[in-house]
Amino acid sequence: MKKIAVVFNGGTISMKIDERIKAAVPSLTGEEIMSMVTGIEDFAEVESYNFSSMPSPHMSVEIMLELSKFVEELLSREDIDGVVITHGTDTLEETAYLLDLTLKTEKVVVITGSMRSSSELGYDGPFNLAASICTAISEEAKGRGVLVCFNGDLNSATEVTKANSMALSAFRTPNFGPIGMVDNNKVLFYRNVQKTNTYEVEELRGEVALVKCVAGMDSSYINFIIDKGDKGIVIEAMGRGNVPPKMIPGIKRAINKNIPVVIVSRCFEGRVFESYGYEGGGKMLKDLGVIFGDTLPGQKARIKLILAIGAKLKLEEIRNSF
Repeated sequence: MKKIAVVFNGGTISMKIDERIKAAVPSLTGEEIMSMVTGIEDFAEVESYNFSSMPSPHMSVEIMLELSKFVEELLSREDIDGVVITHGTDTLEETAYLLDLTLKTEKVVVITGSMRSSSELGYDGPFNLAASICTAISEEAKGRGVLVCFNGDLNSATEVTKANSMALSAFRTPNFGPIGMVDNNKVLFYRNVQKTNTYEVEELRGEVALVKCVAGMDSSYINFIIDKGDKGIVIEAMGRGNVPPKMIPGIKRAINKNIPVVIVSRCFEGRVFESYGYEGGGKMLKDLGVIFGDTLPGQKARIKLILAIGAKLKLEEIRNSF
């Protein structure tokens, strides 16, 4: 029987309603949550670890890297066949992506959580945890990078995003859909996702800003970011990768200071491309030296840029990694 390490890291899955304030707060230990996953002992030997009990918005890239190193130590053990991590849903896709970009392993790593607290009807935590453990013991799941398991769907950490603030199926993959599913405790995969980058970093700082582009925006935010001393900028541009013309002076200033500027789209689906040649259009931005982030959403492009800077890559290496 395979041994799976389950790392508890807070989030809604570990919460219940505090009657005093009438709101969900961290309350359950990993052992208490595991006790609700009935019958799992017939599928795997589980070893539990309590990494943290923090809510998802309290996560930072520094803590994400600590989690990555903690998981890496577990994966280095010969007796551990895979790792399942619980996490709050608000920043789960960012942590999952950082883990995918920093862990080198063929073993299965799955990240999960719940959309409802243990005090609510339809608490989905035990089901998601059981499906994740079934995924972690699957031979077919090996070598696929970090997987995200919710509501029976399996998505790749490189693609998945939280698309709904309340649905049990909140995690979805734009453009492509899930890579697999868990059905009757069995794992089925329908397509592969190629892992392209792994970054070796000793420490991280979240000194990359994310700017969402809106009609009539100027360069004031970008100038503030430059003056603040951030090391990189991600811009969620419009459509195929276009910005209002008044943002161009700030973008030029950042590029002249060798600050990497990555462009992604604020659209839920599609990818950026240098389609338009007008002032502020994608072609102009490409010619200025802006880096295009393909299908990545802004929050993931930020994680990737933070890691690239943390790995001390040169500007052209950063461009190639995107």
